[in-house]
Parts: sequence; structure tokens; C-alpha cells
Amino acid sequence: MIKKQKSVYIIQTVGHALDVLEQFNGDVDELGFSELCRRLKFQKNKIFRLLATLEARNFIEQNKATTGYRLGLKNLQLGQTFFKQAGLIGHARPILESLTRRCDETSYVAILKDFQIIYLDVIESGLPVRVVSRVGKMFPFYCTEVGKVIVASMDEKILLEYFKSAEIKQYTSKTIIDKDEMAKHLSRIAEFGYAEDDEELEIGVKCIGAPIRDYTKRVIGAVSVSAPSMRFTADRMNSILIPLIKEAAEELSAKLGYK
Repeated sequence: MIKKQKSVYIIQTVGHALDVLEQFNGDVDELGFSELCRRLKFQKNKIFRLLATLEARNFIEQNKATTGYRLGLKNLQLGQTFFKQAGLIGHARPILESLTRRCDETSYVAILKDFQIIYLDVIESGLPVRVVSRVGKMFPFYCTEVGKVIVASMDEKILLEYFKSAEIKQYTSKTIIDKDEMAKHLSRIAEFGYAEDDEELEIGVKCIGAPIRDYTKRVIGAVSVSAPSMRFTADRMNSILIPLIKEAAEELSAKLGYK
């Protein structure tokens, strides 16, 4: 039933473009225009337009020496992104399980894409009162602990460029929307090595996040703990939660080659 429902939304032209890309498999690294026409059985004009579109987006490139077509660099970039994320989730899951077990709060691993946070995986708290999972959802960096702790590692000029064109939304009365205040806030985060979401995205929800670094020392994501604000007392945060989240982030960074 689900497959039938989804098939209604399939865009045929997109499907045909993917058909072109799927011809380059196994040992096939280059195909001529005539061979693609023979394989796909589309009209020549249609294949020409599909190739032109894919070439413009760097999914296909033409070998000037042979005039044949081969996969473009964009496929490699997407493949690398997939393996990075898959590798990150694979390494993160047992660390998240341990983190949640030790503090009995919901833990996440997240990445940043175009200044938007994407939550990749979660281990939920076993307590009856807990935060609704954010996995698969996207939020602006400035209202989340994971977003702020990742952006804190970036050059300040990049942040200023973002604030010039971005539409800043105030999710709660505590959301930081002033660019100068945010710059100072991020500076403190970089100094202390963790970030807080003090009800900046949702009233009643607090979070702590710490950065994940890879073997190049670049911050590629963040680990966080999220819970109802009533359980985030200052004493518990300082004595238990902050040390645990920083330890988890350091352990995951080590798994990714950071020293």
C-alpha cells in the first residue's frame, strides 16, 4: 500500500536521469552517446537533454578525447558524504547508548549542513517524561546546542556572511537573534568546549552539546544530551552532564582519528 501511494509522486524525468547514472556500474566507466541511446531506448533528443542537465550539475562529464560520457565528481562527493555519515552513526551508537545509560537522558549525534542542524541518531531516555525525538528534523544552528558548538569552530567572517542574508527566527523569548551577542556567545562556547540550549528552541527543554572532531582536527558534528529543563539543575549539569557529554564527544572523536 505504501509503495502504491509513493509511486503517485514519482517524477518521470528525474527517474530517467537516474536511469542514465545507473548505466555506469560495475566495470563500465565510460559510455558513448549511441550506446546510451541503445541501452535506454529513449529518444535521442531526450537523452541529449538529460546528459546536458547532469553535466551542468557535475553528475556527468564528457571525455573530450573520446567524446564519451562518464560519472562526474559530484557522485564522489555524495558518496563520501554518505560514508562519513554512515561511519559517524556506526561509531556514535554505542557511545550514545553508554551516555544515555549513565545519565538516563536522551542523547543525539548531529551534523551541520548549510547552517542547519540535522539529527542523525538518537538513544532515548527510559524515563516516562522525556523530550520528543528530533531525528531527521532540521533546525537553524543558532537555537540548538549542537549547532552552536559546531559553528563556534568556524571563522567569524563566515558567521557574519550568514547573518547578512539569513532570516533569523525567534523560536522562544530566549533565542539569541542579535549577531553581536551570538558572536560573543560562540566565543565562550569555543573557550569552554561545550554549548547549552537554554530553552532557545523549545520552552521546557534544555540541552548540552560538545563537538566531534575528525583526524584533521575539524569539527564535523556534535554529541548532545537533551531533557526537560526541570532535570537540568545547575549542580547536575556541572557535576554530571557536562563532564559526561565532553567525555562522549572526546571518545567519538578518538574513534574518528582525532588526537
